[in-house]
Amino acid sequence: MKILIAINSLEQSQKILTFSSQIVKNAGEPPAIMHVTKKKTKMKKNRKKDISEIADKILDVPDIKISIKAGHAAREITKEIKQGNYELLIMDDVPVNYTHFYQRKRTSSLIKRVTCPVIIVKGGYRPIRRILLCDSGAGRSSVLTGFTAQLASMLEGHEEVTVLHVMSQISAGPGVSGEQLRASADELLEAHTPEGELLEKDIQILERPGVHPKPLVAHGLVLDEILLETRKGDYDLVVIGNQIEQTWRRFLLEDLARKILEKTDRPVLVVK
Repeated sequence: MKILIAINSLEQSQKILTFSSQIVKNAGEPPAIMHVTKKKTKMKKNRKKDISEIADKILDVPDIKISIKAGHAAREITKEIKQGNYELLIMDDVPVNYTHFYQRKRTSSLIKRVTCPVIIVKGGYRPIRRILLCDSGAGRSSVLTGFTAQLASMLEGHEEVTVLHVMSQISAGPGVSGEQLRASADELLEAHTPEGELLEKDIQILERPGVHPKPLVAHGLVLDEILLETRKGDYDLVVIGNQIEQTWRRFLLEDLARKILEKTDRPVLVVK
């Protein structure tokens, strides 16, 4: 997997590289590291050397490509992803000397621009052992689950993936009965409802050596239930989709992704 790691500053580099180390070691090829500065600087050579020393020590993989660019971060990172055909972007959500408002605006803008999945590293470092996969059932659900399975297989092994589907009257499709809205995961699977078939398909995609999937159904408002389960289950990574649809669901999905990014306190993977 081709991975691009975007570093905001030397102060934040150790955190994001430590998080990335658990993924890049089994990626199949060395990652690229990119640092974008606002203005051209004569210190580019020294900055590249500093980042190289930190990356060599933490990542411990050969042939790491490091580039220092000057300009607009979202624009330069997007250009690099297109030119390099990267399959995953890992970035920090806490730029140094940025206001909270600008930080959120910058992150949302970049996620909309890039074509590959993005991991936004939030909170302190923790190994990825417990993953919460939030499947809305809309758009390309198999893409969301398939990428999660691929990522999990690159980790150390024995990862637990909880597939969460929230039964909500607001987001439910036509024909969904009140009984189904109150059903558990086992009941939906046994009754072969559309939601049950979705969960079963997700489990089948995720099942592989070292990955332990389990279905979970919650009832209530989608955002509230996802945030509640994130805290209750003490997950190390939250996976959400950002599917682009030409329906009213598109606006729900985009708003949901933005709010989860704002409110959760741990790494989030956005799959497109």
